[in-house]
Amino acid sequence: MSGVLFVTDPLGGLLADVDATIGLMSATQDLGFDVWCCETADLIVADGKLHVRAHRIRLRPRHPAGGDHRWIVDQTWFDEVDAAVLEVAAFDLVQLRIDPPVDERYLHTTYLLDLAGTPVINRPEGIRAMHEKLIALRFPELCPPTHVGADLTGLREFVASVGTAVVKPVDGFAGLDVWLVGNNHAAVSLLESATRGGRRQVIAQQYLPAVEHGNKRLFLLDAEIAGAVLRRPCADDFRIGPPVAAAEIDDADRAIVAALRPHLLRHGIALAGLDVIGGRLIEVNVTCPGGMHKTDALLGTKLSHTMVHHLAESSRQSTFQAEGVFK
Repeated sequence: MSGVLFVTDPLGGLLADVDATIGLMSATQDLGFDVWCCETADLIVADGKLHVRAHRIRLRPRHPAGGDHRWIVDQTWFDEVDAAVLEVAAFDLVQLRIDPPVDERYLHTTYLLDLAGTPVINRPEGIRAMHEKLIALRFPELCPPTHVGADLTGLREFVASVGTAVVKPVDGFAGLDVWLVGNNHAAVSLLESATRGGRRQVIAQQYLPAVEHGNKRLFLLDAEIAGAVLRRPCADDFRIGPPVAAAEIDDADRAIVAALRPHLLRHGIALAGLDVIGGRLIEVNVTCPGGMHKTDALLGTKLSHTMVHHLAESSRQSTFQAEGVFK
């Protein structure tokens, strides 16, 4: 079989004009591979082998909107052409593309994919080992001042020490439940809400004014920089919006990637997205790294195709090795 299996959230919930997973599917199809899809509940272990109830789809044509980060595509963006129960080992590659949080469903999926018998991107063990928001804290010299906890007194003291902090749940994602907390009378109530009364762990990081100049997303492919884009806060929101311009890769970016490279390779993290503000590492996105499809539409790049081509070539090189994703 010459095909790639995408383990995704329900296809009907994906945003066809921006979603990075759909961009990877489109690139996979363009490069001559069949695109197969399943949800987490479609994975089955029988007789010691991992099987899947999968659907083969054909994506409809798409083209950049022009001057925007979106693609123009039919409202019905794919057609189903086949369905079958197959051994996962028969696929050339598996792309694990379900959105965080890494909850019970997500973890159970990674354990099943340990039995895939074919390369999985990203490697399930690596996703379990590298928490997107906490892995950066192994490199405190690269990060803004940070405090992790649920204790209100400790968080209040941290905010007082840095002036203004961005506060987000340890298990948060997609900009949900992110708070901007200043050293003022509102801090206590905001921190109480963020921690759910001291019952939920949060990450508090010093607010970096450099974000006004852009939050840089570095796209990594086998721990090397494949591209970069700038994103800025929206006019009426401190949180980061869609990509707006190409980003220059500088020495600070290279130093961050060099520090992370051994960890990414050891854990089989082939695709990653680093968030960098003012030369400081904020997050390491490994569960379902995104932004490539938007960047390709905005800048005319071919990030999705570059990634799929590289992964397909690597998957032909037999088995995994101890360091790096492929032998």
